[in-house]
Amino acid sequence: MSSTLILGGIKSGKSVLAEQLASNTKLNVIYIATASADDDEMQRRIDHHQQRRPSDWQTIETPIHLAAAIQQYCSADQCVLVDCLTLWLTNLLMKDDDVLLNAEIDALITSIKDLAGNLIMVSNETNMGITPLGELTRRYCDEVGVLHQRIAQQCNNVGLTVAGLPHILKGHIDA
Repeated sequence: MSSTLILGGIKSGKSVLAEQLASNTKLNVIYIATASADDDEMQRRIDHHQQRRPSDWQTIETPIHLAAAIQQYCSADQCVLVDCLTLWLTNLLMKDDDVLLNAEIDALITSIKDLAGNLIMVSNETNMGITPLGELTRRYCDEVGVLHQRIAQQCNNVGLTVAGLPHILKGHIDA
């Protein structure tokens, strides 16, 4: 089937593009949300995303075990949209359990390889600036950079969204 990774900065239009791609499949859409509303501002962001989605899309909240959810819901008659990988990675890093982190990342890569349906993943491209201060932030940037590389190798299509405009890095993205 098809796997697509959409990268972009904050408010770059990556989620809107991913939602358009999911709608264009004409399949049932399962939206896997990885965010946790730990403060009012994040809750507003989540609310905004929820209001924008079609009412017939099923939402599954999966902050940690993403590969298991993809394997459960990704089938030939459904499109799975994951938003977003960077929040998922943050959730894993905050668990402070390297065994869990590595197992979940490896499981995600395997689930993309063994895909039975259409998968669209959204992630923040955070590594286009200076090296950040702070050990955890640098580790996050390192982990997300490697994660994006590993996922991009497995995906049929990869795009980078800038100012609401998709730039094709691999394959074909037709919004």
